[in-house]
Amino acid sequence: MGKLWSCAWGLGLVLLLSEAGVAMPEPMILVQQGETAPTDETRAAAERAFDEGMELFEQGTAESLWQAIEKWEVALGLWRELGEREWEAATLLGIGRVYSDLGEKQKALEYFEQSLPLSQAVGNRAGEAATLNNIGGVYSALGEKHRALEYYEQALPLRRAVGDRAGEATTLTNIGSVYSDLGEKQKALEYYEQSLPLSQAVGDRAVVATTLNNIGLVYSDLGEKQKALEYYEQSLPLSQAVGDRAGEATTLTNIGGVYDALGEKQRALEYYEQSLPLFQAVGARAGEAVTLNNIGLVYNALGEKQTALEYYEQSLPLSQAVGDRSGEATTLNNIGLVYDALGEKQRALEYYEQSLPLFQAVGDRAGEAATLTNIAVAERDLGNLQTALAQIQAAIDIIEDLRTNIGSQELRASYFAQNQHRYEFYILLLMRLHRQNPESGYDSQALHISERARARGLLELLTEANADIRQGVDPSLLERERTLQQQLNAADTRRTQLLKDEYTQTQLDAVKQEIDNLLNQLQTLEGQIRATSPRYAELQYPEPLTLEEIQQQILDDDTLLLQYSLGETVSYLWAVSKTGITSYELPPRAEIEAAAQPFLEYLKSPTGTNPESGIPLSQILLEPVAEQLNGQRLLIVGDGILQTIPFAALPIPGGSMPLTPTLLLENHEIATLPSASSLAISRRELANRPVAPKTLAVLADPVFSCLGDDRIANSPACETADTIDPTFNNNPTQPWNSATRAAEFLDTACTSFDRLKYTQTEAESILSLVPENQRFQATGFDASRATATSDELANYQIVHLATHGCVGKEHPSLHGIVLSLFDADGTPQDGFLRLQDIFNLNLPAELVVLSACQTGIGDNVKGEGIVGLTRGFMYAGAKRVAVSLWSVNDYATSELMEQFYQEMLDGGLTATAAMRAAQLEMMRAGKPAYEWAAFVVQGEWRQDL
Repeated sequence: MGKLWSCAWGLGLVLLLSEAGVAMPEPMILVQQGETAPTDETRAAAERAFDEGMELFEQGTAESLWQAIEKWEVALGLWRELGEREWEAATLLGIGRVYSDLGEKQKALEYFEQSLPLSQAVGNRAGEAATLNNIGGVYSALGEKHRALEYYEQALPLRRAVGDRAGEATTLTNIGSVYSDLGEKQKALEYYEQSLPLSQAVGDRAVVATTLNNIGLVYSDLGEKQKALEYYEQSLPLSQAVGDRAGEATTLTNIGGVYDALGEKQRALEYYEQSLPLFQAVGARAGEAVTLNNIGLVYNALGEKQTALEYYEQSLPLSQAVGDRSGEATTLNNIGLVYDALGEKQRALEYYEQSLPLFQAVGDRAGEAATLTNIAVAERDLGNLQTALAQIQAAIDIIEDLRTNIGSQELRASYFAQNQHRYEFYILLLMRLHRQNPESGYDSQALHISERARARGLLELLTEANADIRQGVDPSLLERERTLQQQLNAADTRRTQLLKDEYTQTQLDAVKQEIDNLLNQLQTLEGQIRATSPRYAELQYPEPLTLEEIQQQILDDDTLLLQYSLGETVSYLWAVSKTGITSYELPPRAEIEAAAQPFLEYLKSPTGTNPESGIPLSQILLEPVAEQLNGQRLLIVGDGILQTIPFAALPIPGGSMPLTPTLLLENHEIATLPSASSLAISRRELANRPVAPKTLAVLADPVFSCLGDDRIANSPACETADTIDPTFNNNPTQPWNSATRAAEFLDTACTSFDRLKYTQTEAESILSLVPENQRFQATGFDASRATATSDELANYQIVHLATHGCVGKEHPSLHGIVLSLFDADGTPQDGFLRLQDIFNLNLPAELVVLSACQTGIGDNVKGEGIVGLTRGFMYAGAKRVAVSLWSVNDYATSELMEQFYQEMLDGGLTATAAMRAAQLEMMRAGKPAYEWAAFVVQGEWRQDL
């Protein structure tokens, strides 16, 4: 059988239960081809009993399985009487398999241990491998994961030696299952990815179904719920087609678990109620226990606590009866959650403390972390703050350790995101202790935990950027990576072309599935590259900064750090200067989001007429710290929605706010950071890097289409193109009608792009500020993907890209910027510079300017921040990146950029100071905030160019 979900919500306990069996009736492989039926009456009776047992086994009901045991016990005695050790071994294996399926693990083990030496004695390596695999399954189900691994690793080479690819696939899947249970999700995926093509090649749909189910479980565990659902929905019909009711039930339960996690409780219940009778019909008590437990979870979440307890009390003895200690621990923990919710904290603790040693005994570290978290919550509620602090620290230590075992940065980020509630609770505890003991430094500890909870993926990427972790890696892995990236680019190009033409939903679904599969393969391969990299093995990731380190490494006397942490019940602000720290309690996340939304709507509207919409947000975010601002440079480390807010446009709070208040921009230079630690790492990694020899490279005004672009209109590729819409208006006096630099604004599929005429003017204006021998210009057809990925740009301190941005809806790695889609001959070409391409650039620039729309936007991953183009360019070598937060029209962007470069290159200002000066100029000229406030400078603020 595959894997089963069990999850409990309080502080979000998400646990796995496993019943590690095989995906096929192993004893059948021992019936040899070409045997003749013996005439001896005893032999005939033995074969008849064996065959009758097999028929009953294949019926798969609990009743038929017990009857199969009876038949095989008869056959067993006869084989022994005949001295047929091979058949005796096969029959013992079959009986053991049935006992295992029925949850009688110790009994199963007795039979397997009788079968094994018999197969070895007669040289039946296939039978020996099957028995070893089944013994491993028993130990895995009993929670002895390392012992299970030993047996699987003995079985695997035997299966390979006899050419049993179906058996090899089964054992690979079971090894993956053990690693998944031990928290090594990346390693589990690697084994599943080896198993899947083998079982597909031999047409073993049962093993394919199990493996797909288990891959889904890993993704679910790592927070990728929708991706998990895709795998479950591939697995389910396969289990149904082969009549594997236990596998079907498992996947139904797992689908229910996803819907439960997504908050669709009734839908989850529907899947659990389909699953439960299937488990009961086949006598799979471990699966029945899990499903009963999960039904209890739903009722608990719906507030029906007594009903939840009834289901847990049905589940618990089943887990105990089959020796499933992880399942037993899960249900004990969940019972504790019910009593916790009912206010019986001490009783809840009793259940948690029964659960914890069971999780520890079976090596279920995720379950251990969840239970430690629940203990911490109960202790907090009982007023035992120091005890609670020790428990949540222990939980987070486990989460940190498990996180490092995930090689894929994307999966690592999603796993970290679903564990953010633990960091949030840790911060809350520390700040409550700070309130009780203001002089004990708890607020500085809370700031450190805030740093530990944010942008960790970026910290690691910046550390890896200069380590060349691909050095020493198997060249075949690197070639495979390049091939997959090329295939992904080609598939995305096909998707784009398909959306531009007529297409069927089937065609679109097929190419989307291809993209998903390629991205999954890349994720797994990324983990393998890291796992086998000598440089990566030696890499020491830096610890997030403490208060003292922030003050020493980041701040000066004129700079104030404002770091925000948004929480479910309370949020916090730390104001950190060179010499001190002050902390403030703010309203909950939802209240801050509600205040931010009207302000964002005003900013993003070209005709926005509600500047006072920023006043409520300013009063929340800035009023508590207003007296400390004093005209200082501000470093803003936002959280959640605050990462999409340009603080420059916020009004400065005062006693009686005027209708046209002073904006923060007017008194302060502002830089934004994903975390304070990210800037420290960037400074450390780039400290001794030589400055590029030349000043400025500009890519602008690419060729996108035949519509309204006379540079390509006469090309054969344009003969059948539509003519430009005559209502198109690029009049700068009507900016809401002119082109924006955001493909998403024009077309959510990133398939239609208007020419950005003013980027040519922008390019000429800023290039005129630089001597000819210090500049590089690529416009029109030359503003291409080939130019952007060439070595030429590595020679320039500033790289300016003026074009469309494309922020996709689904895959962050496909975010990017759009360059020329045609070459000089009018031949279509791939012009998308995707995030994965940006990561592979060598771009040791002092500044990258993305003069395109929404380039500062991407997936806002909880705990990681905005996962988008900025981190790609920082990984490629940029010290700082200027990006936009929304879609701004072409003319206004051109005007802002010309002013920005004059302030920086002629005026000698730093990038952040120059951006402030340019925005002030536009604001004082009466331009709406929509036109100037979108651009922010992220990263290093200190050094001049």
